[in-house]
Amino acid sequence: MFDVIIAGAGPTGLMLASELRLHDVHVLVLEKDAEPAGIVRALGLHVRSIEVMDQRGLLERFLAHGRKTRLGGYFAGVDKPWPDRLDTAHAYILGIPQTVTDRLLAERATELGAEIRRGSALAGLSQDDEGVTAELADGTRLRSRYLVGCDGGRSTVRRLLGVGFPGEPARTEWLLGEMEVTEDPATVAAIVAEVRKTHRGFGAGPLGDALYRVVVPAEGVAEDRTVPPSLEEFKRRLRVFAGTDFGVRSPRWLSRFGDGTRQADRYRVGRVLLAGDAAHVHPPLGGQGLNLGIQDAFNLGWKLAAEVGGWAPEGLLDSYHAERHPVAADVLNNTRAQSELMSLEPGPRAVRRLLAELMEFEEVRRHLIEKITAIGVRYDFGEGREPLGRRMRDVTLKRGRLYELMRDGRGLLLDQTGRLSVAGWADRVDHVLDVSEELDAPAVLLRPDGHVAWAGDDQRDLLGHLPRWFGAAG
Repeated sequence: MFDVIIAGAGPTGLMLASELRLHDVHVLVLEKDAEPAGIVRALGLHVRSIEVMDQRGLLERFLAHGRKTRLGGYFAGVDKPWPDRLDTAHAYILGIPQTVTDRLLAERATELGAEIRRGSALAGLSQDDEGVTAELADGTRLRSRYLVGCDGGRSTVRRLLGVGFPGEPARTEWLLGEMEVTEDPATVAAIVAEVRKTHRGFGAGPLGDALYRVVVPAEGVAEDRTVPPSLEEFKRRLRVFAGTDFGVRSPRWLSRFGDGTRQADRYRVGRVLLAGDAAHVHPPLGGQGLNLGIQDAFNLGWKLAAEVGGWAPEGLLDSYHAERHPVAADVLNNTRAQSELMSLEPGPRAVRRLLAELMEFEEVRRHLIEKITAIGVRYDFGEGREPLGRRMRDVTLKRGRLYELMRDGRGLLLDQTGRLSVAGWADRVDHVLDVSEELDAPAVLLRPDGHVAWAGDDQRDLLGHLPRWFGAAG
């Protein structure tokens, strides 16, 4: 019997497996595809996901395969510079193909002891008071204490649970693929720049060796987006928008995506939970999808591990839905807004011009990029002093960096007073006596996901908050 079965070996499922293994949870990851996907749907990590990798000691691996950038046009393609002062030590986007992200996360999960079974499709599930029975397509039955569906927007787990997935169907569709381009690169760049003045959903970017990543609006919405477009369809749409098909040939892969926006009405049904695209789908504007899933896993992992470990306080696992559902709803809202702003209709174009004016103000740009990169997320922990509910940025201490002390996925009390104690919770919470000029609080209690659960200097007040997140004293 497994502690947790995860359906789906994408970035969400693999991140969750790693988080669970930090707490010695017996994890099995099931993936229906026999081989890792070769399609590059996502192109990078945003600030909060970069911080997540840093907190777990993975960032150097990602930096070795990525490229730091501070791209303009992050909100609806309105090309404005980044604000000068962001509350992070990582004020950049890390350009890295999803295929590489998947590989690095799979390597990490395997190193920590997670089992990944590829070519194993989930076909059925049932649950009782003791656990979950998962039935595979080949008839195999597996048993676990919990199961998490990280199996994408067409989630089998969500369907089997009967969880509602309300929202808006796709109204617009794009064709996406990687293919060779025989046209002169300078000519391609000039044409793309001209087309994008009016059609922000069009693009052709070089990947090297005459290979390009190409995206172009489709003619309509396909009845079945699992059926990839043909190269001839790509050529026709390129000629419509660019007046040329750039001599495209030899595609590595072709796919479709739309602007449908949906969210699961529940992230938990008994012992089965949903995360990543299984819980929410939205247009890819702002590049938030992969990052949102990784951050779901980061929120869920330690809570589910606490349930398995037997020390979770009442309501801890339910706080996953309570915290992450509003975050995804906000992403759905901002991607809807971006979709409207990219319309060629007169009304949306007028709003876009007004937004461009407002984005001349640095505070407006900061607000929008904090939303896109998720560093503006604040969970509702009730009343308390700042930065309660927010994630703690990395700060420099006398003994090093804060994030270097969070590698093991435990809670942490950063104590600048020297008067506090976590006696009774030392098996779950590290007590760090250190000071930082960057920390404007006497002490902060951090959850394993880096969010501030308490700030202050009163021991009795601290003792009132420790059980909420870390259970009864041992």
